[in-house]
Amino acid sequence: MKRLIRLGIILVLGLIALIFFINERNTTNLANKAFRLREQVTPSTTALPSTQTYEVITTGLDVPWALAFLPNGDLLITERIGKIKLLEKGFKNPAKLLYSVSDVKQIGESGLHGIAIDPKFTENNFIYIYYTYSSDGQNTLNRVVRFLLKNGTLGEQKTIVDQIPGALFHDGGRIKFGPDGYLYIATGDAQEPSLAQEKTSLAGKILRVTTEGKAPSDNPFGTLVYSYGHRNPQGLTWDTFGTLWETEHGNSATDEVNNIAKGANYGWPIITGEQTKTGMQSPILQSGSDTWAPAGVAYIDGSLYFGGLRGQTLFSLDTKTNQLSKHFKGDFGRIREVILGPDNLLYITTSNKDGRGNPASNDDKIIRINPKALE
Repeated sequence: MKRLIRLGIILVLGLIALIFFINERNTTNLANKAFRLREQVTPSTTALPSTQTYEVITTGLDVPWALAFLPNGDLLITERIGKIKLLEKGFKNPAKLLYSVSDVKQIGESGLHGIAIDPKFTENNFIYIYYTYSSDGQNTLNRVVRFLLKNGTLGEQKTIVDQIPGALFHDGGRIKFGPDGYLYIATGDAQEPSLAQEKTSLAGKILRVTTEGKAPSDNPFGTLVYSYGHRNPQGLTWDTFGTLWETEHGNSATDEVNNIAKGANYGWPIITGEQTKTGMQSPILQSGSDTWAPAGVAYIDGSLYFGGLRGQTLFSLDTKTNQLSKHFKGDFGRIREVILGPDNLLYITTSNKDGRGNPASNDDKIIRINPKALE
């Protein structure tokens, strides 16, 4: 009997040792996988702290202005010179040219700007772009055009919004679909500030249109105009509560982050910065004497992340506390687009070849960032 008891104890101890060995091996494998993932996301060449994790996914672009993911994971890119490129999911190959917009007018800040994917893309294959062109060879204007993307080619071009005032500077250009299924279009004042206060003008506005370019029945003025009094809006995004947020260039400083309400007047050029006036909306946050030159903006987990062109920073704003944080200041140069990818990572573009930066040999870039590593 004692011999049987000793044998049972030996078997139990052996089983415990085997379980411990298997667990230790699995834990080691998981740790090794996690380490390899960190190595992939954080290149060894980075001079940033290891907690600020990023990965350069493509290089050699020419002023990439906007990004939009297709449902299959491919990434569409607009370059300001008039090219639409496609970066296949996995990002193993260089971006390839999908389409060249022949009538783009690229001078100063004008050119090919925003891109948006139709919410019903899997049914209709529609994409939308915003770009600058010349009317009668002289007048500078902007338009929104819809394409059919099928079998890797763009066709069936249709203009849905036309004759948006344009200029050398202040062309706006961001387009995004809202949670209501309508297309929102940010337009600049085309260097004529008074147009921003004229409700009949398409300049200095946020427009809201159907996929055919018509005014929804509940637009505030019975026109395409959703809000007005904007100088040069550059970023649009929505939070989980359906609130529309916007980033906007101020006049040399006093850059803005705004909550956008239907029919509201955001004051330009009558009020700026901390100034107030009855019937006009002041920004949620403004840069004061600093210059951010804020561009694309994305929302995730209670914070807004927006690019800084002149500020050369990725900014994050806690929407509950209004606390502003700065990331990668000066490390990537001018940052323009910021979007949230389907993997819940941020995708940003540099804009160092836009005539105002100091481009490196491999600029411009698209960079993927883990926002959790920025906390």
